[in-house]
Amino acid sequence: MKEEVLALLRQTDDYLSGQDMSARLGVSRAAVWKAVEALRKEGYVIDSAPNRGYRLAAATGRLSQREVLGLLGNHPWAPMVQVLDSVDSTNNLAKTLAAQGAPAGTVVIADCQTGGRGRLGRSFLSPAGDGIYLSVILRPRATPPELMHLTCAVAEVMCDAVENATGLRPGIKWTNDLVWGGRKLAGILTELSLEAELGHVQYAVVGIGVNCQQELSSFPPELQDMAGSLKMATGKTVDRNRLAAEMVRGLYRLDGSLVTGRLAWMKAYRKDCVTLGRAVAVRKADEARWGQALDVDDWGALLVDFGQGPEAVRSGEVSVRGLYGYV
Repeated sequence: MKEEVLALLRQTDDYLSGQDMSARLGVSRAAVWKAVEALRKEGYVIDSAPNRGYRLAAATGRLSQREVLGLLGNHPWAPMVQVLDSVDSTNNLAKTLAAQGAPAGTVVIADCQTGGRGRLGRSFLSPAGDGIYLSVILRPRATPPELMHLTCAVAEVMCDAVENATGLRPGIKWTNDLVWGGRKLAGILTELSLEAELGHVQYAVVGIGVNCQQELSSFPPELQDMAGSLKMATGKTVDRNRLAAEMVRGLYRLDGSLVTGRLAWMKAYRKDCVTLGRAVAVRKADEARWGQALDVDDWGALLVDFGQGPEAVRSGEVSVRGLYGYV
């Protein structure tokens, strides 16, 4: 019942009376009231006013498979989307499913990860109720060198998804972080599996973690200088179900043109990359080199001038002056 009441409330920005909803659903007004109270317990902010009824004030509720699928409608990937309350890692589950033959477009979304992972083996903080943790299986017909730009292209479609869902367009810190106001909003982790004989890509698993609802105090002290959320950036509660649906749409669009549209993806990426033109420190092992970030090439490498002309940086930790506490 609560799903049906929620669907009615989503259809309008105005109030709906309990009598109107009970008539539409063929239930008692008491049943409508109970459904509203159940939704409130899940975190939905529902205003009520005498003689006017109920109004959905903010989409603060839990991630819901029913809602995400409702927003996707007849999207080709909708039948392959699953939304879980908790998982150790969406990437781990997606890799297991891929190894079992799950098709491209299989999407795993979780409200919470108990073992979320980021780049370079780091953990990714994934608390319940605050973020979106999403992984997708892709099966591009390509070799690993042909997919060097994959993370950059994913970052670009995630900028589109965030803008479509919230009105805010974040920037990208090379290579895989979405940022706003010098703070990290989201991270991306891509993992490839290769066919043993030919060396072609068997599948790619792309994982994205987005900070949505956190306040600054939500982050541990060691992250408060660098972490941020979409709510902190926009001043508004984020509709996580809508953002998740936009992420799925963006990844579907990317899947259709990942290899053939590489130059277009990289052209768009350069416009959103906040690293360019900045002083950077590139760290590999115990070595740190300082230079100026000039450009990103057509395969996603960062071109840095260390004093002797452009040099392509394809791996390593890159700190950008003015971001994440780097001064």
